[in-house]
Amino acid sequence: MALRDDVFDHKPDPENPGWHHWNLKDDTLFNGAVMGKLITRREQGPTGEQCRLRMFPERKHENLQGIIHGAVSLALIDISLFTTMHIIGTGNAGPSVTLELSTQFVGGGDPKRPLDAVTEIIRETGKLVFVRGEVVQEDDRICAFSGIIRKFVPR
Repeated sequence: MALRDDVFDHKPDPENPGWHHWNLKDDTLFNGAVMGKLITRREQGPTGEQCRLRMFPERKHENLQGIIHGAVSLALIDISLFTTMHIIGTGNAGPSVTLELSTQFVGGGDPKRPLDAVTEIIRETGKLVFVRGEVVQEDDRICAFSGIIRKFVPR
């Protein structure tokens, strides 16, 4: 399904060849106001197709320890569920909702490096999408996670 062009920017990112924007046009909403620029791409992973969602940490994303705040990692994870649904799944990501999110924090994020959520679909049904993934910075793991999305189903 196509993203709505009136509310979403998913054009190729000229600064990052092979990547596409994953941004709402209204940057006063959560994604833009809190997370900043997001880009995404489809990849081939060891078990099949994957989706990678990248953010670029700023000072506002740090906690008192000088690492990326856990809430920022959780927000990236939540957004990545919908990116995955759109990039490698079959659902309309916009009006869908997160039903469950399980996260294990395994490391601290470096605010000087891009933060990526790398995901795969485990199973997709008519109403649900089961996703798992990791938040990484190159070879460093920050989080492992799994989530379930309830798809929007037109009536």
